[in-house]
Amino acid sequence: MKPPSKARSAIMRAVRGANTKPELLVRRIARSIAPGYRLNRRDIPGKPDIAYIGAKRAIFVHGCFWHGHDCKRGARTPKDNRDYWIDKIARNRARDEKTLAILDREGWKTMVLWECELKDEAALRERLSRFLTNPS
Repeated sequence: MKPPSKARSAIMRAVRGANTKPELLVRRIARSIAPGYRLNRRDIPGKPDIAYIGAKRAIFVHGCFWHGHDCKRGARTPKDNRDYWIDKIARNRARDEKTLAILDREGWKTMVLWECELKDEAALRERLSRFLTNPS
């Protein structure tokens, strides 16, 4: 497995890891439902995008490609260096599963929002509202 080309590396380096448009959308809606969250806390396993520490709620906003979602966008694999990307995404998925299991053991409720699910803002608002206001 060879590392990506310099051109591909430059493209991937330009992809933001925080404050992406999907994250900003989720944060705006979450703030209107339940303000007081924290961002990207390194002291919480997986460094969730949004964390409500007192309520032990963590929200992850996943890009479909990077986390291997089974939607149209997530199912595509780059033609260049195919084996590298298949392995990279498999490692991301394994890390995500491990993180969710650790958080569950520690009593956290988690929500994973996929980039492709954010198009319907009303449905997103309803889903976030249920997650953030339901005590169980």
